[in-house]
Amino acid sequence: MSELIKRTLSGTVFVGCVVGSILWNPIAFCVLFFLFCILAVDEFHRLVKSPRALRIFSFIATVVLWGTIQCVAWKNEGGEQYRSIAFIVGMSYLPIVVIALLDEIWNHSGKPLQSWGNFLISQFMIALPLATLMLLYFLSKWLLLALFVLIWINDTGAYCVGSLTAKRKNGNHKMTPHISPKKSWEGLFGGFAFTMGAAVLLHHFGWFDEILIMRVQWVIVLGFAFLVSAFGTMGDLMESLLKRSLGVKDSGAFLPGHGGVLDRFDSVLLASPIITAFCYICYFLLPLV
Repeated sequence: MSELIKRTLSGTVFVGCVVGSILWNPIAFCVLFFLFCILAVDEFHRLVKSPRALRIFSFIATVVLWGTIQCVAWKNEGGEQYRSIAFIVGMSYLPIVVIALLDEIWNHSGKPLQSWGNFLISQFMIALPLATLMLLYFLSKWLLLALFVLIWINDTGAYCVGSLTAKRKNGNHKMTPHISPKKSWEGLFGGFAFTMGAAVLLHHFGWFDEILIMRVQWVIVLGFAFLVSAFGTMGDLMESLLKRSLGVKDSGAFLPGHGGVLDRFDSVLLASPIITAFCYICYFLLPLV
């Protein structure tokens, strides 16, 4: 099977699973992305060659963090019984972090502070952003779906425009050649344009209705698209910097032809908490202004 066919098939299955879980029900989405979260955190620790004990602590902390955020999300949906569960589970998170630090200092002779730094990165740059997706889901599954659709369109637009402009006589203008040699300023602005256009189309179909305030509706729609494009690109560059620092091409081999879990969710890691905060501000605060 050729690499192109393999890449196309695996990409189609991946997109189908993500979109299908969002449209099906919150439990399906929660389970699927919990698995993605665990795999992404473990993939990161394997990349940076974290000690086995630290990977175990990180796994436990990820489960606790994920459980806390999910209880908060389900409470907001009307399940008041989750309030006490969220408090109890959340209170156990800090002791796990402290024990992980002490274990690394006492039992490993390598680089304890570096390893603990990797532990914190796995929690607050990977596990937490993926967990916050559930908060966005309960605000509106269409907003969550818009996040993924616009990220994919931004990547596609940037690739298409970047590839076309690279064929010019003088080529295109490289954005970060020391991190990602193929990324260009032309591709960046092309991705912005595609994302803005797609957001306008999604607005026409009512995907943003949950957070729209009529007097500033276009500010909200275009602001959503701008944040997705900007922070999605930054997340992509962040993971490219990690891989370049470690001297690897892909973060893993989870998806044939596409790399690892981090390769598939790099754009989501920064965009997710920003977009979630933006949507909740629009939903709760802007109507009061």
